[in-house]
Amino acid sequence: MPVAGLVVCFLPEKLESVRSALERLEGVEVYGWNDKGEMVVVFEGETVDQMEKELKEWPRKIEGVLSINVAYFNVEDEVEKIERGEYVPERPWKA
Repeated sequence: MPVAGLVVCFLPEKLESVRSALERLEGVEVYGWNDKGEMVVVFEGETVDQMEKELKEWPRKIEGVLSINVAYFNVEDEVEKIERGEYVPERPWKA
């Protein structure tokens, strides 16, 4: 299962609505924030593809979210699934 540590930048006046919206999302845990509009979030997903799609939607779906910055990303479980042939990631490019 891929796991990402994120810094979500948001409009400071939207703190409560952004925090509340993120906490309602499956696989998301909010760990803290500051008054500058930065929030520390951990996001666990089923696949990298699924996580990427969801992350692209956050600024559009959650009013006040300005950007999402990845601090760390771990995909060990997903690599093991690929090696066993249980998962084939999407390939937006041609080899």
